[in-house]
Amino acid sequence: MAIKHYKPTTNGRRGMTTLVNEELTNTKPTKSLIKSISRTGGRNNQGKMTVCHIGGGAHKKYRVIDYKRNKIGITGKVVSIEYDPNRTANIALINYKDGEKRYIIAPSELKVGMIIENGEGADIKVGNALPLKNIPVGTVVHCIELQPGKGAEICRSAGTSAQILGREGKYVLLRLQSGETRKILGTCIATIGVVGNEDAKLVNLGKAGRKRHMGIRPTNRGSVMNPNDHPHGGGEGRAPVGRKSPMTPWGKPALGQKTRKTKKASEKLIVSRKAK
Repeated sequence: MAIKHYKPTTNGRRGMTTLVNEELTNTKPTKSLIKSISRTGGRNNQGKMTVCHIGGGAHKKYRVIDYKRNKIGITGKVVSIEYDPNRTANIALINYKDGEKRYIIAPSELKVGMIIENGEGADIKVGNALPLKNIPVGTVVHCIELQPGKGAEICRSAGTSAQILGREGKYVLLRLQSGETRKILGTCIATIGVVGNEDAKLVNLGKAGRKRHMGIRPTNRGSVMNPNDHPHGGGEGRAPVGRKSPMTPWGKPALGQKTRKTKKASEKLIVSRKAK
C-alpha cells in the first residue's frame, strides 16, 4: 500500500494524493451481497434536518458486511480483497465450505487463499473471530462486540484496533484506540488483528470536488447566516456570537460541551477515560 503524489499541473493537483491499493484483487462486488441505500439528505426519520451539509455524491451500493461472525465451526477461504465506498477499510470476500459467501472487514496481513474460522475453538491468527475470554492477554483485536450476538460495533475503521490488557471475572479489559480503558463481557466476539488500509487517513483530497463526490456539501459558518437560520446569525457586519457559548444550529451548546449521558448503563464499565 502506498500514497501516490501528483505533480502540480493544476491548482487541484497541487498537494493531491491518492491511495494505491495494491492488495485489492477484485473490482466488481458480489451481486448477492450488495443492496441499494436511500439517500437521507441529512434528514432523520421525521424529515427534519439533523446534518446541514449532506447531499449529492457518486452513486454507490451498500456491501452487506458480516459483523456477527456466527458461522461457527465452518471454515472459510479468502477469495478476494475488495474496495468498499462506504468505509475507509477494505473488505474481504469469504467463501465458506457450505457454499455461502460473506464479506468481512479485511484486517492487515490477510491474504487471498488464507483459511479463517469462527468460534471458541479457532486459532489465534489474523482474521479468526472468537470470544474475548478465549483470546490471550496482549493480543490486538478489532471488530469487537459490545453486546453478545449484536455484532461488531467498535474498531471497524481503517487502521484501528484494541489491545487486551487483562480479565476481571466475566469481563475483559481492553485499551481502545482513543486511550480509553473499558470492560467488555468475555462472551463478546472479536477478530484477531488490526484493520487494514492504515494509510487511508494520510490521503490529501486536494480539491473540493473530491469532497463533493463523497456526498459532502460545503459547510457554512453560523455567523454569516440570518437569525432564523442559526443562533449566531444576524447583526450588522461581523458581529460576535452574542451568547454565553457557541451554539449549534438548534440552540444547543457546542465546542467542548460533553454530550455523553451521565446515567448511561455502560458508564460503570469505563475504567479510565480517553487521553486528551
